Amino acid sequence: MPYVDGFIVAVPKKSSKLTSAFQRSAARSGANTALDYREWVADDVKVGKLTSFPRSVKLKPGETVVFAWITYKSRAQRDKINAKVMADPRLKEMTEGPPPFDGKRLIYGGFESLVKV
Repeated sequence: MPYVDGFIVAVPKKSSKLTSAFQRSAARSGANTALDYREWVADDVKVGKLTSFPRSVKLKPGETVVFAWITYKSRAQRDKINAKVMADPRLKEMTEGPPPFDGKRLIYGGFESLVKV
């Protein structure tokens, strides 16, 4: 059954099409086995009174919201790929220096398929 890791993060507008080194590494490491990797930049995302994508990441001026996901064949496959990513020495090299976003405002999680139409 398909499994998805989803991410929502605030990134500087000037680099809104660039995500974290971790996600780029995950995409490369999983490219041969992950089913799909997508990144989406906010276009029609308004600040809500109580909840919204901008509120969820505590969006600051000069930032935008990026929504991304990686689709796998299964959770077991995701776990296997993530273990490879975390063991990849290139990850340490890519994460040296200032981070491309505030990791405290990153929202992520794994999801099982519920409905497919």
